[in-house]
Amino acid sequence: QVQLVESGGGLVQPGGSLRLACAASGFTLDYYGIAWFRQAPGKERERVLCINHSDETTYYLNSVKGRFTISRDNVKSTVYLQMNGLKPDDTAVYFCARPKIKYYCPAALADFGSWGQGTQVTVSS
Repeated sequence: QVQLVESGGGLVQPGGSLRLACAASGFTLDYYGIAWFRQAPGKERERVLCINHSDETTYYLNSVKGRFTISRDNVKSTVYLQMNGLKPDDTAVYFCARPKIKYYCPAALADFGSWGQGTQVTVSS
């Protein structure tokens, strides 16, 4: 059974940093890309960035380029989201998701078939 569990969220001041983790189980992480999404109150879920099986990153949001980085540790079966220079607009529930197909990072939200429960990130002074 595919399972994704996020952790690492919390309250941070503007300009601060957080590292989120997405622990994967029930499948071989080596073969899959993993994406991070976020959803702010009253807004639709949006794609943030994705890492494919070859460690290539796709950024879906220009606003996080230069601030957010994604990495993976296949031995630990975990994907990380390092967030630096956090802004109040980054406040959201952050989800990791696995595509339905192997290897790549698809463009559409509907192409992701497995989701974690989310972790809250709040950026506020």
